[in-house]
Amino acid sequence: MNISTLSKKTGVSVRSLRYYESKNLLQSRRLENGYRDYDEIAVQRVKIIQLYLGLGLNTDEIERVIECPINWPNEQPLCEKAYKLYHAKLTEVNKQIELLEMLKSRLQQGISIFENTIARKDSNNDN
Repeated sequence: MNISTLSKKTGVSVRSLRYYESKNLLQSRRLENGYRDYDEIAVQRVKIIQLYLGLGLNTDEIERVIECPINWPNEQPLCEKAYKLYHAKLTEVNKQIELLEMLKSRLQQGISIFENTIARKDSNNDN
């Protein structure tokens, strides 16, 4: 199938498909006219790439685990490389959550201080 057909079947843009190919996540063969030709397997592969992107992995990380089988429909990795990568990604996400919680607290504190200051000014103006 050509790249536009693969794009339609997967909902992924032609540009993204070309990018996946440049990152060695997706393979095609070239026809005599230079057009890319993809197997039906490419549809599943693109879905796996999308799954990993949805989990927050970047293309370099995906390249390390793309050959791991996925247990469809449960979407569970079936190899140790994927397990280790998932664990590392979870640690990273937890650190980001901690930073965001700290930022949230500081923002709430700043808003409260501002609102209390305005409330005091309004109260003083009423007297």
